[in-house]
Amino acid sequence: MRLAGKNAIVTGAASGIGQATAQLFASEGANVLAVDRPESAIASAHDGVERVTPFLMDITAEDAANRIVSAALAEFGALDILMNNAGTGSNALAEVLPIAEWDRVFNVNVRAAFLLCQRAIPELRTRGRGRIINVASVMATRTDYGLAAYCASKAAVAGLTHTLALELGKFGITANYILPGPIYTGMTRQNFDKDFIREVWEKKTAVRRLGQPIDIARGALFLASDDSDYVTGHGLVIDGGLTLRT
Repeated sequence: MRLAGKNAIVTGAASGIGQATAQLFASEGANVLAVDRPESAIASAHDGVERVTPFLMDITAEDAANRIVSAALAEFGALDILMNNAGTGSNALAEVLPIAEWDRVFNVNVRAAFLLCQRAIPELRTRGRGRIINVASVMATRTDYGLAAYCASKAAVAGLTHTLALELGKFGITANYILPGPIYTGMTRQNFDKDFIREVWEKKTAVRRLGQPIDIARGALFLASDDSDYVTGHGLVIDGGLTLRT
């Protein structure tokens, strides 16, 4: 029970990494506000799971950060852990990338995460111990065709987290980020369900398999727990060895 007595917010929690993390945190004793869009499966994604409370909210909505943190405080009385997992992708060559698409990706991946951090910091500070965990991507440091908005946004998540770590360490708050590699989730399933695509990515990893949401959740648990008390400003790569080779 590494998170016994702790209270957490996990965004993008209706499926994939967020769902796995919310449930793992709960199994380790945390109370979890599991946040996702009203049109997602968040209302039923955690049926029968103790200590997980669904909260329907689009993180890019007006005043979403305040409403999410306020809901966690109303439900649990305090906040110890914020995990910004919700994210979105994009695929368009930079030359023809619509600015509206660029803005959409940054609104979800960066702006909403920043606003949640900003709203949560005073609550974490009152506890004398806090954890901020942001989900970036190995594409924060690498790239591929059509990923201008996605790569730039994930690099921004890394930069934001570094600064939060520097500013908040004196308050007992750590800030770290995770860089997942090829993970089989709802967002990636449409590609990885194609044998020829999945097999290519499996061969690119040292362990010869796609990652699963629980692989990332276990890394998040380490960063949320007391085991990581001296770890901050760190980017935890969980990619099965994908990035060992250029």
